Amino acid sequence: MKKLLSAALALAPALALAAPSTWTLDASHSNAGFAVKHLVISTVRGTFTTLSGKLVLDEANLAKSTVEATIDVNSIDTQVPDRDAHLKSPDFFDVAKYPTITFKSTKVAKAGKDGLKVTGDLTMHGVTRPVTLDVTASPEVKGMGGETRRGYAATTKVDRKDFGLVWNKMVEAGPAVGDQVTITLDLEVVKDQPKTASK
Repeated sequence: MKKLLSAALALAPALALAAPSTWTLDASHSNAGFAVKHLVISTVRGTFTTLSGKLVLDEANLAKSTVEATIDVNSIDTQVPDRDAHLKSPDFFDVAKYPTITFKSTKVAKAGKDGLKVTGDLTMHGVTRPVTLDVTASPEVKGMGGETRRGYAATTKVDRKDFGLVWNKMVEAGPAVGDQVTITLDLEVVKDQPKTASK
């Protein structure tokens, strides 16, 4: 009996690790940014300030992990109100028709010691295309309220024309707006607590 109990106690950490965990995006400590060339010579950067997401992490089998995220395009902020209004217009994002950008993973794979390759469907401006995010993960830490947190930093590049964002003007130096957009995500997630059965 003692041997069975000892074996069960020894197995408990492995079983805990094997169980998938669900994590919720902490939007107040997360950032979705982008950068694009302006007039060939400089880079304009912006952020989306309203986003949400869920991560189901299966550390025993990362391939079973999933990621979903939604960005409110109306929350775009490039620190220039007139430019933000233009980006929200039908020339670019057309937020009246397409108010959100969404990402849903199709594959999660290990990449190096602390890295991940997360492939999924990015839907923007009504168009869905596959993209792959290069992701680095932090270890788990305890927050100020005792909650468990992790951080993820992710990057990818997309061609905006692939998503129907084709507006441009030619000037002497070249196109006013570059086609290649670098996306950077700095995300903090909080581990969901298991629900306790009500008595």
